[in-house]
Amino acid sequence: MSNAFKDVEQPCDATDACGAIQVILTPKDKDLGGFSVRRLLPTARQKMVGPWIFFDHMGPANFPAGEGINVRPHPHIGIATVTYLFEGEILHRDSLGNLQPIKPGDLNLMVCGRGIVHSERERYEVTSVEHKQHGLQLWLALPIEDEECEPAFYHYPNDSIPALNVNGVPVRVMMGSAFGATSPVKTFAETLYIEAALEPGQRLSLPMADERALYVAKGHLKAKDTDLPEHSMAILSPQDGVEIEATESSRIAIIGGENIGPRFIEWNFVSSRKARIEQAKEDWRNQRFPLVPGDETEFIPLPE
Repeated sequence: MSNAFKDVEQPCDATDACGAIQVILTPKDKDLGGFSVRRLLPTARQKMVGPWIFFDHMGPANFPAGEGINVRPHPHIGIATVTYLFEGEILHRDSLGNLQPIKPGDLNLMVCGRGIVHSERERYEVTSVEHKQHGLQLWLALPIEDEECEPAFYHYPNDSIPALNVNGVPVRVMMGSAFGATSPVKTFAETLYIEAALEPGQRLSLPMADERALYVAKGHLKAKDTDLPEHSMAILSPQDGVEIEATESSRIAIIGGENIGPRFIEWNFVSSRKARIEQAKEDWRNQRFPLVPGDETEFIPLPE
């Protein structure tokens, strides 16, 4: 949905928190014509967090009637995409024939495997009036044995995602297991993704994973004496007992999981093999990917 842009990495300067926080990433915002997107992963030093290889925070954006998200068909390989909205609605179409609106609280999982094409637009009922868009888009690199799997699409409605109260903090376990709850969302490797909302003074002990990152989508937090401002991502060490405290009303996402090894990434293509990415580029250039039913007339060209 956006071009890559440079992130700024800040060292942890609080002595008693440095054991828990390895680095703090702060993105530059990219304005896409009234629609702001922030990219946190990948960065120059932090390519992945567990299997997560891409993390975009889109919006919040206010669109007048007649305008909105309009992303033409484009391909992916080697990943599973995750879309989650705080506000608004996006209409997903793909080359498997799926047509699915995603609304706040739902989770869309598109398993790209050996290749899929999709578009992201909005229904007329949405674009015909003033509306908002705000959410997260993430990519999971697939384990090597699953990189060329058959593509698939899964939609998980709001009420299927485990929601619980952890010492007064509302938490949703989006993927994986945490706080005694397990999400029904399909995973291919050990994966963690949770969302939580904290009011000032509330604290939350973070669940463990081999690799973890905390993103502050809204608000301001502290981890011991380290400030975690809005739109920052803290790359965490694997030590247990990391606790955060909100200093203002905050919304966070925690991602992580097992290290599945390095990946190459170019445009929308991810693979453990450079040659596979070159093949995908050539296939898209020569229109050998499948078409999206109902959205066959447009596509995003391969960037040169």
